[in-house]
Amino acid sequence: MIKKQTKIPDQSILNKNKTLFHYIDSFQSDYMNRGLDYDIISIGKLFFTSGPKWADNLMSFRDKIVGLFGLKTASQLTAEQRNTDSFQFEPGEQLDIFKLYTRTENELIMGEDDKHLSFRFSLLLENINDGTIKQRITLTTGVEFKNLFGRLYFFPVKPFHQLIVKRTLKKMIRKIEKEK
Repeated sequence: MIKKQTKIPDQSILNKNKTLFHYIDSFQSDYMNRGLDYDIISIGKLFFTSGPKWADNLMSFRDKIVGLFGLKTASQLTAEQRNTDSFQFEPGEQLDIFKLYTRTENELIMGEDDKHLSFRFSLLLENINDGTIKQRITLTTGVEFKNLFGRLYFFPVKPFHQLIVKRTLKKMIRKIEKEK
């Protein structure tokens, strides 16, 4: 089951900058870790291969529109930056549409800065200390609007963003549970 929150998890690095964000959402789901060795890099790779296929078409449509306004688009990425098999998950690396800012043992902080808004996206992996062998994946987004255009841009994007994140997390959990 996926739970939605409107705050950053206490353990997330994003908490250091939470006052910068005008918008925050967070989605989490638990799964039983039955001896599978998932670390933050394997969860990161799972994230990049679990997005809904229809979201690619939506991104292409978005790129055609926002390119007219001089915003960053996925078409500016190299083939290597889009190839999930080549991702090393090193800070500074371009991972598809995300730049990786920080990697710790249990969290990846990705995002992008543009002239209309900046966003940070956290992929957090936690062990749940309740006597079980559960782990939790939390996907958190923080957005800082730089101007009115940023707010106007995000208004129609927000419901699609939330749907994509939820579907991605659900698919990640499904893939993990199939490996048991």
